Amino acid sequence: MSPNGAAVTADSDVRRLTPKGRATRQRIVDGAAAEIRIRGAVATTLEDVMAHTGTSKSQLFHYFPRGKDQLLLAVAELEAARVLSDQQPHLGQLVSWAAWQRWRDAVVERYRRQGQLCPLSTVMSEIGRTPGAQAVTSTLIDRWRSEIEVGVRAMQAQGKIDAGVDPSRAAAALLAGIQGGVLVLMSTGDIGYLEAALDVGIAALRG
Repeated sequence: MSPNGAAVTADSDVRRLTPKGRATRQRIVDGAAAEIRIRGAVATTLEDVMAHTGTSKSQLFHYFPRGKDQLLLAVAELEAARVLSDQQPHLGQLVSWAAWQRWRDAVVERYRRQGQLCPLSTVMSEIGRTPGAQAVTSTLIDRWRSEIEVGVRAMQAQGKIDAGVDPSRAAAALLAGIQGGVLVLMSTGDIGYLEAALDVGIAALRG
């Protein structure tokens, strides 16, 4: 939930739609995301989205009455969800060191495919530091950290990670390293920093 309740309002708005309405709204969001991946958030216009999705102006504003900013927020939510879904099923199955390695490889491959253009970052930079944008980012980070923390606890239960390790702080530190590596990748195109953050972070858990 966002600080001003915007996330809850958006969720309730979507729930009130008919199945056909939800499908149309999702088609608009998917189309906007596809355009943004090609053009960037700033250059993508509502006309581009309408042409891509075959929707009229009245349809678009029916689902997004606040216009482009509201649509961009929906795209940000979609892209944030993709960050986590691209890591599955490995992120949800961190129950052996082999599983941690598979997750590590999935993360590296995801960002290798993405390269220096991050759709989520471009959308967020256009939205700015609004309560809704901050809620999207906070939700992504909290869910990601929580998934890693569950993995740490699972390994502690098997005696494979020292019981003295704080699972929450360990997960937060590993995630901070990943985010730092992603920022370097976006700035320089060098994925080695992300690989190093994951490798050193996982090695530290292994003790």
